[in-house]
Amino acid sequence: MAQWYIRDFSKLTQVSVETLYHYDKFGLLIPSQRHTNGYRIYSETDLSRLQQIVALKFFGFELAQIKRLLSANTDAVEHLLVQSQQLKEKAQSLFDASQVLDTVIISVPSHESSKSHLPWEMIIKTIEVYHMTQKLEHPWIGKILSPDELVEYAQYEQGLKTRFTESERRSFEQNWAELLADISTNLDQDPTSEFGIATGGRVVEWVDTLYGREHAVLRKSIWEKGFKPGKMEAEHQLSPEIVAWMDKACSAYWRHLLYGVLDKVGIEPHEVILSKWNAVLTDMYGDSDELKSKVYQIALADDKVSDVAKAWIRNMI
Repeated sequence: MAQWYIRDFSKLTQVSVETLYHYDKFGLLIPSQRHTNGYRIYSETDLSRLQQIVALKFFGFELAQIKRLLSANTDAVEHLLVQSQQLKEKAQSLFDASQVLDTVIISVPSHESSKSHLPWEMIIKTIEVYHMTQKLEHPWIGKILSPDELVEYAQYEQGLKTRFTESERRSFEQNWAELLADISTNLDQDPTSEFGIATGGRVVEWVDTLYGREHAVLRKSIWEKGFKPGKMEAEHQLSPEIVAWMDKACSAYWRHLLYGVLDKVGIEPHEVILSKWNAVLTDMYGDSDELKSKVYQIALADDKVSDVAKAWIRNMI
């Protein structure tokens, strides 16, 4: 059977002498023989054990774990399964970190890439936002929103912590409860009636206060993907009937505002009409040109919109 002194064993295995000393002291790889002068002698059995150690280190095991794994009474398969899951989680974490880093790199102009010009505040903020997406208050959010929407939602959720004082928060919640009570007792009312339009306006005002214009598109996504499918029912006491009624009332409110502007085409100056029109669209959809363009198409297809107003819209497209 082949045997090696420690330096020869080190060259053979590409494991440093210092590491072999450490393994010996740690009780992980004790040489099969040791001369009276202290020289260590490694055998083929030691070589096989070292290969096992190197393999387990490749899988990310710590030395203490490896020592337990190589003991005779250890369920090695169970340890491997656990380590496999941990490696998957670590890989996902590293991938997420690389995406955060890519976001930072893209945002830094090439001429400002020196150490002194790195935007540390933005870097720290980006990392904070990432961590927030990992522990969102509402778990369902992570299942329905896109990655970009999740980042925005994390920013929005963080901003909520300082948006309202305690008294403002209580008043805000009370207004929501009163609004829901009014809707619940008037579900038999037509949501497109004057009452429905007025109530839709109250809903819009409440939601705008909560989200702000800067999150108008996010607000729409959460409504379409969260409220309407019933994912928010338990958290906001919204039954499917209330959601359906509220959706129609809010749509009627926006329609009332937009068509009220279009009714003034040819009566009020173009600049005044344009200013009012853009103000309503911005309240509805923030800076999303895609969503705004859909409003143009809906209005052009509506027989209730005058030909004069439609001509004005076509000039705007």
